Formats: sequence, C-alpha cells, structure tokens
Amino acid sequence: MKTHTASKSDLLQKKCIPCKGDLKPFSEDEIQDMLTQIDGWRYAEGFIARSFDFKNYYETTAFVNAVAWIAHQEDHHPDIEFEYKQCRVKFKTHAIDGLSENDFIMAAKINRLTA
Repeated sequence: MKTHTASKSDLLQKKCIPCKGDLKPFSEDEIQDMLTQIDGWRYAEGFIARSFDFKNYYETTAFVNAVAWIAHQEDHHPDIEFEYKQCRVKFKTHAIDGLSENDFIMAAKINRLTA
C-alpha cells in the first residue's frame, strides 16, 4: 500500500496536473490517508465533499466566486451547489472516474478561503 505523507502546507504549494485518464485512481486506503490532510471533508459515493455555512447570501456567493477562480487557475473544477447561507463543494477526477491528488490539492486550497 502506498501512503501519502503530504502535509496541508504541501498540498497548498502544489499545482493540479492535467489528467487525461492516464492516472490510477486512489485506493480506499490512500483516500483515507489523504483525508487527514483536509479538515472537514468527507468521502462518499466516489467524491470528497464539504459543506460551508455563511452569514448571508453575499458571503455565500463571494465564496462560490472564489472557489470558481481557484478552479479556473488550477484547471480542476468541482461540483458546486449553493443556497442562501450554505455551499456544498465536491470533487472527483472525472477523467479517471475516481479521486486523484488534484482533488485534495483543491480541497486544501478551498479550506484556506475560510481559515
């Protein structure tokens, strides 16, 4: 079993690498190991996901726009659902139909928005 020892700061320093289906998705053990580096995220149904709560619609939409900007910069895009005071973000590397390091890099960068 390959384990990942990346720290939160390591993930924040990395850039997403384009994937064209040439990577192997992370195993369940690798996913669980990587989850320890991204507070608040959960793994379910093939995605990592997290919900974020805000005071009002303005804060929620500002967060959604910031997530979209990071996704554009990294060229790795989440599924985003949002309501008046809440946003749910989830990731999966669709090209490999599983999770890759890119998903965890993005989760770490999104967490930094609310730190």
